[in-house]
Amino acid sequence: MKRNVLITGTSSGVGLEASLLFASKGYKVYASMRNLAKATALKEKIKEGNLDIEIVELDVTKIDSIKKAVETIVEKDGKIDVLVNNAGAGFAKTTEQSSEEEIRWVTDVNYHGVVFCTQAVLPYMRKQRSGQIISVTSVGGLVGQPFNELYCGAKFAVEGYMEGLASYVTDAFNINFSCVEPGGISTEFMTSAVGKTVVEGQMASGEYLPIFQQYMDKSVSRSSESAEIVFQTGTEVAEVVLEVAENEHPPMRTRTSEWGEELCELKTKADPDGTKLVNQVKAKFL
Repeated sequence: MKRNVLITGTSSGVGLEASLLFASKGYKVYASMRNLAKATALKEKIKEGNLDIEIVELDVTKIDSIKKAVETIVEKDGKIDVLVNNAGAGFAKTTEQSSEEEIRWVTDVNYHGVVFCTQAVLPYMRKQRSGQIISVTSVGGLVGQPFNELYCGAKFAVEGYMEGLASYVTDAFNINFSCVEPGGISTEFMTSAVGKTVVEGQMASGEYLPIFQQYMDKSVSRSSESAEIVFQTGTEVAEVVLEVAENEHPPMRTRTSEWGEELCELKTKADPDGTKLVNQVKAKFL
């Protein structure tokens, strides 16, 4: 029986490309998304390539939706081999000028969604004594960045959550955990992040405005001068996700670009894939 994979957030970007790549490698893909009305692009690709991809409804902010999707897959296949926690949303805004609703939203989408999707698949992976959970985090999960503190905080949380699970669940039940950490991605994800800041947030204001203008000027300069270095395509990131899934001994964490490696070097130089840290934790606590 072929391996199956549940991927969240597949209406566009990394999730869509990952669905196509996994299917091309012989996986049975369950491509999930919150709004099925956005499945048009994926449906066209499925038809063109005659791919083994089934689209399922899954809202990572709603536990009932998550459970229903997971139960549907298990009823059909009797197992879940790989979970790719890809759904997420960018957000760039100061803490002071963010509303309670926005703060809870960015945390729900980027962190709680990962926890609840993982919680939903773990019982099945534990029973089958095998499984793999890959979370698409960010270099912002290792390095805090200006105006991205709320987003980075959620991604830091995912990294800590995955490390904690890896410290005891992997050895006990043969379930591997990995974080894939992109830098900039040229997809709707970036457009959404800017939109949240400029349209709804009306950018930064007051004493934060000159700092924000400096940040935006630097971002524009960086993207125009070295877009090929900083900003990756969804396909490039998806390829790294697939490589991790096919690795018999997957890394705890991996960056997807040289730019990301350089940004995170101070935190990763002595332990680039996170193995040493996980082993140190196990030695101290187990």
